[in-house]
Amino acid sequence: MDLRTIKTFKTIVKCGSFQKAAEELMYAQSTITTHIKNLEADLGVILLERGKKLQLTEAGRLLNEKGDLLLKGFENLENAMSDLVQGESGMIRIGVMEPTASYRFPELLVPFTVKYPKVQLSVQIHSSKAISDMITQDEIDLALCAAPDTASGMVFEPLFSEEVVLLLPINHPISHKEKVSIRDLQNESLIATSSFCPFRNNLERQMLEAGINPRYEMEVSNMLAAKYYVQAGFGIAVVPLVTVTPPPSGLVIRPISDFERGLTVGIVRRAERFNHGSVEYLLELIRDNLSNHKTISY
Repeated sequence: MDLRTIKTFKTIVKCGSFQKAAEELMYAQSTITTHIKNLEADLGVILLERGKKLQLTEAGRLLNEKGDLLLKGFENLENAMSDLVQGESGMIRIGVMEPTASYRFPELLVPFTVKYPKVQLSVQIHSSKAISDMITQDEIDLALCAAPDTASGMVFEPLFSEEVVLLLPINHPISHKEKVSIRDLQNESLIATSSFCPFRNNLERQMLEAGINPRYEMEVSNMLAAKYYVQAGFGIAVVPLVTVTPPPSGLVIRPISDFERGLTVGIVRRAERFNHGSVEYLLELIRDNLSNHKTISY
């Protein structure tokens, strides 16, 4: 059933004749006649009683009542498809690691939702490794995380380095120092994130380079929760500065003077370019808010 024929039928009913309908639709009258014959053939019913005065059959009256719903539904579908193709609707799936997900990402999404109110955002908060895997498996469209391990067809665009500090109780023996060094962590009970966390891996690498074997008191998978375990007296922790500004009651933060490499966070996506305006605008917001560096391809 061709929706154009339904529109022709509705116009005939409105105008009261084939000729007037043809004039309004700017069709030849033969085209109007063909539309109605095809529509009746598709439905297997007679819709119009031809004669001096055009009359609707019972089937014609039913189609006249329901035809507007069909046409409106099709119009809505066309508009939705157009919005989707142009990037004005649909869904963008984003993976974000902590602490970016909690401390930086929500605010930069505000102008996006104003500009693209029909676009739904799905924000998946996971570890950097899990997010990278989700990109390769096409479960998300882009990510904000640490650089992935070698992954063909992936692009990593560095944005900023996450500054880290030492968090410790105010009465801790080394809390009197304005700055601490990595060697000050020797024999200290550390609260660590999970073994696949890039923050932990970065800390371990620098401690081992300094000749120190990390000593872990407790493993807490959520880095945002680590400060509360320090507060409860389970140890000290090297954490992103943004997560402990200001520090919780009873705790202090100290910069680590020889901590050389802050963790670099950036955009991870597949190598092919996006052509949706909404995705490109989101990437623009991310870059504008989280700085810019050189893109790296894998």
